Amino acid sequence: MRNPKSVELLNKAIAEEELALHQYMYFHFLLDDMGYDLLAAIFKKIAIEEMKHIEAFAERILFLGGDVELGKLAGQIQKVQDPQKMLEIAMQSEAEAVELYSKWAMEVVAHDRDIGTEQLFKKVVMDEERHFETFEREFLNLQKFGNQYLAQQAMERSKKNL
Repeated sequence: MRNPKSVELLNKAIAEEELALHQYMYFHFLLDDMGYDLLAAIFKKIAIEEMKHIEAFAERILFLGGDVELGKLAGQIQKVQDPQKMLEIAMQSEAEAVELYSKWAMEVVAHDRDIGTEQLFKKVVMDEERHFETFEREFLNLQKFGNQYLAQQAMERSKKNL
């Protein structure tokens, strides 16, 4: 196997992304059930992007001759019902991912001189920063408009059912 440190960190990244994927889909299901279509759709869209990160990390591991480790979530799914708390958790998750992947990009170059994996981590960092901005915008909307923001989403769903 080439680049053992890179493979180790890529597998850790898969665990982080799997946790985000599961967490965001959990939030999507709850928000959809509550009638908050906009927030539900955002969580689903970003969950799909996290799944694509898993795929990219796995492909890189296989290219390096390593073994892909799936199902080792980096933590527990948080069972939260409050949309504002969901957004706080998502922002924290994205900020932590940016910090980790930025650090790991430097480590793979230092340990393995692996510029390919460094570039992959840097690309994913850009995605995670965009995810953070999306969640932050919704969080600020919720703070600014309060329950009216959520009520508007539920009313839009009701209008569709007429």
